[in-house]
Amino acid sequence: MSEFAGMEELLQDFLMESTDLLSDVDNKLVELEKRPEDKALLNDIFRGFHTIKGGAGFLNVGPMINLCHRTENLFDKLRNGQLHITAGIMDVILDATGIVRDMFGTMGQGLMPSEADPRILAALDAALAGEALSEEPAAAEPAPAAAPAPVATPAPAAAAAPQPASNGQGPDWNQLYQAVTPGGAPAAPAAAPAPQAAAAPPAPAPVAAAPAPKPAAKPAPSKPAASAPSSSGPQENTIRIDTVRLDMVLNLSGEIGLTKNRLTTLRTEILQGNRDTNTLRSLDEAISQLDLLVGDLQNAVMKTRMQPIGRLFQKYPRLARDLARQLGKEVELVLSGEETELDKTMIEDLNDPLVHLVRNAVDHGIEQPEERIAAGKKPQALVQLTAEQVGDHILIEITDDGKGMNADALRRKAIEKGLIDQESANTLDEKQCLQLIFLPGFSTKDQISSVSGRGVGMDVVRTNIQKLNGRIDINSVQGEGTRISISLPLTLAILPVLVVRACNQPFAVPLAMVREIITIDPSAIQEVSGKPTIVVRDEILPLKTLAGLLGWEPTQKPYFGVLMQSAEKSFILAIDSFVGRDDVVIKPLQNIRPKGVAGATLSGDGSVVLVLDMEDLLTSSEASNTVTRSADLIAT
Repeated sequence: MSEFAGMEELLQDFLMESTDLLSDVDNKLVELEKRPEDKALLNDIFRGFHTIKGGAGFLNVGPMINLCHRTENLFDKLRNGQLHITAGIMDVILDATGIVRDMFGTMGQGLMPSEADPRILAALDAALAGEALSEEPAAAEPAPAAAPAPVATPAPAAAAAPQPASNGQGPDWNQLYQAVTPGGAPAAPAAAPAPQAAAAPPAPAPVAAAPAPKPAAKPAPSKPAASAPSSSGPQENTIRIDTVRLDMVLNLSGEIGLTKNRLTTLRTEILQGNRDTNTLRSLDEAISQLDLLVGDLQNAVMKTRMQPIGRLFQKYPRLARDLARQLGKEVELVLSGEETELDKTMIEDLNDPLVHLVRNAVDHGIEQPEERIAAGKKPQALVQLTAEQVGDHILIEITDDGKGMNADALRRKAIEKGLIDQESANTLDEKQCLQLIFLPGFSTKDQISSVSGRGVGMDVVRTNIQKLNGRIDINSVQGEGTRISISLPLTLAILPVLVVRACNQPFAVPLAMVREIITIDPSAIQEVSGKPTIVVRDEILPLKTLAGLLGWEPTQKPYFGVLMQSAEKSFILAIDSFVGRDDVVIKPLQNIRPKGVAGATLSGDGSVVLVLDMEDLLTSSEASNTVTRSADLIAT
């Protein structure tokens, strides 16, 4: 039974408001460390923390009141000039806010939090007494070596060593179409299914940094220097919506109701035999009006799910500050585009990838201050986290001015760790070498520490971004820095697709992967290493038939190609014909999840169209060593 019985609604309101307030306090504390003389900023922090303490008092949460009261006394002495901001005092304050955040988590489960760690309280008392606290950052202690959990995320096609096919079987397309289409079956008989790779286990959750003891005059708490809230726990089921947006939905619903009444009246007239020109024109106008209103309602409903990405970004200044202090580096994290809106579900799923990318920028990308000075740079490094809407996508970029990445060094490290063979490595260009950092088990660190070295983080990043139908790209200049770009759809509720045909069956492919549409000239197909390719604007691209990826025998020579860009590579998908572009709502298939199929949707004529998961389909094809010969493409 909840220890807050009868106050559940008040508790939820307190947790929602105080969590945002505490994140704001954390960010302002990081700013205060840079501007210790800013009294206005200190007063803002004091007021925010006092509000949290007041809410805890109303709910009678004694342990939180005790901790907040001591911390508030410390703020008061700083405001009055009795104490001055130092790195040691700031560490103690941030330790306290971290414990308050942990207490929020306990209260969210309906439990009363226990008293704060006595070492936290002792450190606060020492600071209040004016005792000198250590200014030395906590050092990252090496963790015992351990083999990373196996992750079956695929490597880039050009970089992957040949893998034997597993014993798993691919989808039975005949059975699938019979299941989703009443009385239907594919026109082209499916060939014997090729062996498919075993399903990938879920990506591991990000590993928080191990606690490192921080020396102080009085016993100080052990502190996870680079921990951040993870989205791996239960997701929040509530959402804040501007009442203006709800009013818009209500108004559009009323307009649709009026249009429905008009259509009902016209239907009655037509059934009674009144089919004159005016009636048919009125019917056409009513349908057009309904189409417009439904589109507007759809957009309005989508906007109710949109949240500013700044609510996610505000977690990272504290993360970057703590990790930089632990590693003895000077780093400033600059945020921009916090007002950019993204689907709430996607914001929650983005937390883990962005945590890893910010940590990697500080740990791997940024040099030690003395190295930066020797290279002619400022000792303080700059990491930028930006977001902006570009067309129907959101672009998130993490940029640092650190040492950059050496493509040849990455290639050698991948060979050394046995992730790729020498022959595959020789075929990689510079951009493909940068993509090697996403391979499971890849790490440039020789020693495993509490921060990095296990080769799991970047694999988690790629896996999670792919789940969101996004793309990730890397640009790096050695000695100047690295930029990692993430492109995401605005929402996962509606997916823009390109509907194509293969073997007389329609399929939908994500429009986000489509670069352009070309015609296929058989004379332009060239064979490279036994595989068909086409040169498009001096770029040699592999040619894959959709029928071949599905395991079908092609019924005709492909006339068209879709130039597609997956996470790591570009290729041309050969198809029979096009149906057109559409925006679809994906419905999962009941009790069946064949490889390469994300779900199904209905076309305008009511037929079922399978929505393909191209990343999964390509992985399955490569694992089963499916190869389409040039002669098969050229033959009529």
